[in-house]
Amino acid sequence: MAAMQLHWDIFCRVIDNFGDIGVCWRLARQLVAEHGREVRLWVDDLASLQPLCPSVDPLKSRQLYQGVEICLWAEDAAVDCPADVVIEAFACDLPAAYLAEMSQCSPKPCWINLEYLSAESWAEECHGMASPHPTLPLIKYFFFPGFSAKTGGLLRENDLFAKRDRFIAATPTIDSLEVSLFCYDKAPVGALLDAFRDSAISIVCHVPPGKPLTAVQAHLGGSGPWQLGNALIQPIPFMPIDDFDRLLWRCDINFVRGEDSFVRAQWAGKPFVWHVYPQDDGAHLTKLEAFLGCYGEGLDEQMKTVVRRMFVAWNLGRNIASAWQGFVDSRTAISRHTQQWAERLAANPDLATALVKFCAANV
Repeated sequence: MAAMQLHWDIFCRVIDNFGDIGVCWRLARQLVAEHGREVRLWVDDLASLQPLCPSVDPLKSRQLYQGVEICLWAEDAAVDCPADVVIEAFACDLPAAYLAEMSQCSPKPCWINLEYLSAESWAEECHGMASPHPTLPLIKYFFFPGFSAKTGGLLRENDLFAKRDRFIAATPTIDSLEVSLFCYDKAPVGALLDAFRDSAISIVCHVPPGKPLTAVQAHLGGSGPWQLGNALIQPIPFMPIDDFDRLLWRCDINFVRGEDSFVRAQWAGKPFVWHVYPQDDGAHLTKLEAFLGCYGEGLDEQMKTVVRRMFVAWNLGRNIASAWQGFVDSRTAISRHTQQWAERLAANPDLATALVKFCAANV
């Protein structure tokens, strides 16, 4: 039955600049490259995809890149012929006309709501849940990425670890501690830079454009690069999606945000600090604690405390200097743990493979 589900449509509304589209793009191209699917990726903002994939023309309403048909999802777009599998990324709501066409198909398309990543226990409970449409003869299934075998897993290409290990082996070592800084605008960047300035070890901090660089400029003034004591704060150009992976592999410590870079930092096997997307009701702190509970398994109590202090300090903007010092001093043990964590996660099916199997079983 799986072979009959050849055609897939993925719909994405860009909310978080690069996080949502980054996830959808990685999924689309993996479905093509590793599972032989024909994929249309419907995006409402091609300008956000183009920096991740420089060969994409943001002015073209339809184009083919790396085997994926990329389509502009405009209000007047003709979304013809529903696919065998339809993925509604992050509850973006499908066009009414497309839903109506889906309801006329026989067999009905497998309709998936690809949810945001969470380590909270309810994600396991809700994974795979069926939701009948209130008026149409359609069923939508909720598919949750996650960190356990009871969820849909994480995006991971078959050759990712091999590419990572070859790259790291071929990368010359330098005396400085290399750090990447990718965060939201509410991150306590100034306090972190002050901690870098006071560091006894040499640091090179790579800062991509957008919110991270804006925050650095607000604290330091000018356009950089900046020398702060033993720390060099270095602006870098925006990196396409695969180059960003290599940046994470190269650095000793990675500050990441959202979902896409968060997952890729874990696959890098290096110490990382996650800036959760801030929510007014504090729900992001619950997500943070749930992840720390999973990620901390296998760490001794002292290391758990070191890691938690850094993650919480970064997300609350408190006690950055002391938390950073403890994290840096423990980076070898944290790196070893993250490598083991990545291997444990990789024992579960990757998200694309899990989706293909799930859809085949729900025709």
